[in-house]
Amino acid sequence: MFKISTNISSFLSAVKNSLRPAKYGWFGNYASWQEAANDSSGYNSAVIVENVKDGLLKVKTGDAAFERDSVVFSKTEYVWPVLAGLLWIAAQRRSGLNVLDFGGSLGSTFFQYRRFLSAINVQWNVVEQGVFIDYGVKYFQDKHLRFYYTVEECLSENAVDVILLSSVLPYLEKPYHWLDVLMSVEAPFLIFDKMPFLASGQDDRLTVQKVPPSIYDASYPAWFFNEAKFMKALERKYDLVESFEGEDKANIPSVFKGFIFSLKNR
Repeated sequence: MFKISTNISSFLSAVKNSLRPAKYGWFGNYASWQEAANDSSGYNSAVIVENVKDGLLKVKTGDAAFERDSVVFSKTEYVWPVLAGLLWIAAQRRSGLNVLDFGGSLGSTFFQYRRFLSAINVQWNVVEQGVFIDYGVKYFQDKHLRFYYTVEECLSENAVDVILLSSVLPYLEKPYHWLDVLMSVEAPFLIFDKMPFLASGQDDRLTVQKVPPSIYDASYPAWFFNEAKFMKALERKYDLVESFEGEDKANIPSVFKGFIFSLKNR
């Protein structure tokens, strides 16, 4: 009888918790970036980059296997389609692989895949916010991993084979502007990962993402995209090679996807 009562109590508690509004995740449907920004706390980039730096230094020295959003793990988690795409491109280029990692933090993706990338001649170039570049140059830059303040600075020193965008466009005020900028580079390949698309097919939706304090205390504007609109923008210059679904989940109906694109008539 006690066991039945305990189970009922647990069930009722679970139902009650499921009815509570989520505290963290994505919320709202804002009319403008400024409106969403006004409803956000923002984030202290200096604190975040310090946390990411500490985590990646542990990865670099072998004291941790993997870093994501400043959190370290004992086992690396791979996005296999992204890795397969990078190695597939490298096989075609034959002379190695030159990557422009747009919004690439302190080289998190480079360290994530370095076990496999070490088998090829890779040049990995990160373009990011200034504070990240300052830290990147100071703590992580070497002959394979480089940091640049702007796309133009990176391109002045590199003929890139592929531009990688992993969970970066949703956090830019004008994502389609930056998409146009990067497409104008006419890199032979583009790879996207962790792109959030609305399940209903509705127009782009601007939300505020509230991050759990266990990662860092922040909230900021974040886009969810209409997939057809996004694909139409890309297909002006690029052909779709492959698409794949990610494991990320949100508290609004959506799917996270990735893509590999090839420049038309290259």
